Amino acid sequence: WISEMNEIKSNCLSYLSLTERLYFATLRSKPKSTANTHYFCTDDEFVYENFYADFGPLNLAMLYRYCCKLNKKLKSFTLTRKRIVHYTSFDQRKRSNAAVLIGGYAVIYLKKTPEEAYRALISGSNAAYLPFRDASFGNCTFNLTVLDCLQGIRKALQHGFFNFETFDVDEYEHYERVENGDLNWIVPGKFLAFSGPHPKTKVENGYPLHAPEAYFPYFRKHNVTTIIRLNKKIYDAKRFTDAGFSHYDLFFPDGTTPNDIIARRFLHICENTDGAVAVHCKAGLGRTGTLIGCYLMKHYRFTAGEAIAWIRICRPGSVIGPQQNFLEEVFLRLKHSPLLLQTYLLSFWLNSSGIFSSDHKTFL
Repeated sequence: WISEMNEIKSNCLSYLSLTERLYFATLRSKPKSTANTHYFCTDDEFVYENFYADFGPLNLAMLYRYCCKLNKKLKSFTLTRKRIVHYTSFDQRKRSNAAVLIGGYAVIYLKKTPEEAYRALISGSNAAYLPFRDASFGNCTFNLTVLDCLQGIRKALQHGFFNFETFDVDEYEHYERVENGDLNWIVPGKFLAFSGPHPKTKVENGYPLHAPEAYFPYFRKHNVTTIIRLNKKIYDAKRFTDAGFSHYDLFFPDGTTPNDIIARRFLHICENTDGAVAVHCKAGLGRTGTLIGCYLMKHYRFTAGEAIAWIRICRPGSVIGPQQNFLEEVFLRLKHSPLLLQTYLLSFWLNSSGIFSSDHKTFL
């Protein structure tokens, strides 16, 4: 084992222990398993589908499949006496994704705190993990860290947002596909994010579009009672209301942040709705994730980083550009006093609209 370790160290960026049997390594080349050690890599098995410059974190289905895979290895009779080493490559993007997988496992199954798991992931390593970024072309204005992701997973676990003992991975992967509705639960039984419906169900330029009626069976089955539209009107809301659903329009432009009136109305609707709320904008990513993020911070005490991380793990590509900074600044005010939230939302909107400069502190 000592000679094996010496050989590994000449080939590695980091090699660290999460338990006496479980290790995580960053290796330059593929190692061979030995009598004492079983190596495995998931870099090419769990692959993030990027929109633009984004590269992770990997979605909830991949985290689930990874945990199942690792549990199977740790319980395997043939591997009983072997160390299990999850190794990743020097590719910074793959390394960060792999760290969230094994760190997430440590939080969910080894009952480590996010901080304990993260400390293990950085111990003995000189190389930091590349932060995740939003799904846009522009410069990155907000770094989402591996620790943010682990903290988001832990907070979601504490609030019962997921349970891998009962998680239906096939259902998740079915409905996240565009042809099957492009929808994801952020808070099961409370918030469903989905792509905006169209007037007719059809395929346009190879892209499946769904009419409101296409969602009725799923919504009824899962007690979705309310639809909130954040983009411009493409379909007639009457098609939902005639079918017994409540429908609200809270428009604000693509890629921007909500003003005070919209944010307050969104929170009020969701706080006073029986059943689940299905939220959509055009793609169901930016505006949708931003307002759901406000609710997570207010009612579940998520930080901005935790909210963005969890929403992206559920629905990759969510919360874009200035929306990230908006959530971060709203959280900072919430942290000091929840009563400042409504005042701050108005202040942020006025400043970003150029109506008041950042020198005007009177709103705070």
